[in-house]
Amino acid sequence: MDHKILQSTRELIEEVGYPAMTVDQVAARAEVGKAAIYRRYASKAEMAYAATMHGQRLSPLADTGSLHGDLLALVRTFHVHMATPAARQVAPALIAELAANPELDTRFQDTFLTAEHADLAEIIERAVTRGELAGPVDPTLAHLLLLGSLAAGLYIINLPVDDTVIADLAAAAAAGIAALADRHNSAPGGTARPD
Repeated sequence: MDHKILQSTRELIEEVGYPAMTVDQVAARAEVGKAAIYRRYASKAEMAYAATMHGQRLSPLADTGSLHGDLLALVRTFHVHMATPAARQVAPALIAELAANPELDTRFQDTFLTAEHADLAEIIERAVTRGELAGPVDPTLAHLLLLGSLAAGLYIINLPVDDTVIADLAAAAAAGIAALADRHNSAPGGTARPD
């Protein structure tokens, strides 16, 4: 049932556009009741976000052996979903809904963002274990540096994001995360903070 709802949502966004799509249309196409949709998603925007961006990641988190490589693999995965015409319609609508609906914002934080932060926490932990980072970094800051920059480029600046830009974002995020790790895990004077 979940697959049918998300697939129907994607199809309708492509056919009629996000603004014209309704939950009734999705329910009819997926052959489910509206209640089944609202048990899963608090709003049309949340359902569309899951269908176009978040619910489509099929591959497990890559372990490339380096912080930069892991970040590059992650940002490439997200770019595939975030750069689609459907995602470009849905993301601004979702941002507007999050600002107006605290309950939806909490759900979004607790589901989608928690999963993304967990991925980044795993990447950071591996980098610390490999000795690439001086210590842990808040995954929320890593998220802002990498995926926040990608979202701003795609949805606000309307930057043509190609693989060169993606590689630059990953390099900048890796450098920023390393700088934060150094800053947060060193005492004044350059010695490591005691645990």
